[in-house]
Amino acid sequence: RVQVVQSGGGSVQAGGSLRLACAISGMGNVDNSAAWFRQVPGKEREGVAMIYGIGSDTRYAKSVKGRFTVTRDSAPHTLYLTMNDLKPEDSAVYYCAVTYRRAPRLDGSWFEYWGQGTQVIVSP
Repeated sequence: RVQVVQSGGGSVQAGGSLRLACAISGMGNVDNSAAWFRQVPGKEREGVAMIYGIGSDTRYAKSVKGRFTVTRDSAPHTLYLTMNDLKPEDSAVYYCAVTYRRAPRLDGSWFEYWGQGTQVIVSP
């Protein structure tokens, strides 16, 4: 049974950095896609970053490219999102997600297993 448990997040001033982590168990391998999404109350969920495997096959939303980095370790299987130069508009609940498949795009409908969410607040 796949379990996805998030950690990290919190409050930071604009320009600061945070790192989110997502411990994934029960998948057996990392030859699949994992991603980060975020959501602000009243707005649609937004794809932030995605990685296939543990290499350089990554994709980012335009709004975070150059500031956020998605990485993954295989043992233990952990997904990370390193966020630098944070802006108030980055404030949201962040979710990690994983699928057994290779997702063709950064779209939540391709992901079956989700973390519980973690709040990120960036103050001006």
